Amino acid sequence: MDLLDIKKGRKKVFAEGMRDAVPIGLGYLAVSFALGIMAKNSGLSVFQSFLASLLCIASAGEYAGFDLISKNAAYLEVAIMTFVINARYMLMSCALSQKFSPEEKLSHRFFSSYFVTDEIFGITMARDGFLNPYYIYGAAFTAVPLWALGTVIGALAGTWLPTSIVSALSVALYGMFLAIIIPPARKNKVISGIIIICFVLSYASRYVPDSWGLTDGTVTIILTIFVSAFAAILFPRKDDEETEEVK
Repeated sequence: MDLLDIKKGRKKVFAEGMRDAVPIGLGYLAVSFALGIMAKNSGLSVFQSFLASLLCIASAGEYAGFDLISKNAAYLEVAIMTFVINARYMLMSCALSQKFSPEEKLSHRFFSSYFVTDEIFGITMARDGFLNPYYIYGAAFTAVPLWALGTVIGALAGTWLPTSIVSALSVALYGMFLAIIIPPARKNKVISGIIIICFVLSYASRYVPDSWGLTDGTVTIILTIFVSAFAAILFPRKDDEETEEVK
């Protein structure tokens, strides 16, 4: 395959990533609107709100960060809290690394990891064969700017919107995530069973005694490790399922 064919292949995969991320971007635009309102209430300027969303791309992490900023928390406290809440992305990155071809460049692995979010992770893991990093770049090209734009709009709007509307906008991301996990679950009984187990355990975790001192983020990490290890041991993927390379 010559250089021209490779470039054409990259453009095609990049365009596919942009197309598949359109629903994600629209969901991000709605959800980050509420995030922008919180950023402004925390004392951040419109530009600071935009920069925070552009560099972080994590709703839970940003919410926690803005909350700590409003309470004049120390930089170290903000950094540690953001790290703990976003620790699940390390697990996602480990899983995503298995989708790359062994010959994939370290630079592409590095830059792809920056754009790992729950939803982008979902659509990339759903693709068959080896993952072309340009698919992630295309998805991020659509989704990330809309995430940052929604934050800017929310920061500009301020607090004039009713609380009920802000809460309704926050539900959009959950519905979008369901749209990502349901199609593969319908095709694979193992995946559907694992999803049901995750839902049950997540609900049960609400009754964990407060005396244990576990935050919601910590519980999520524990459940993720437990369920993924359970699935990997009992239902390992065969080597021939990963031999088809995506050009």
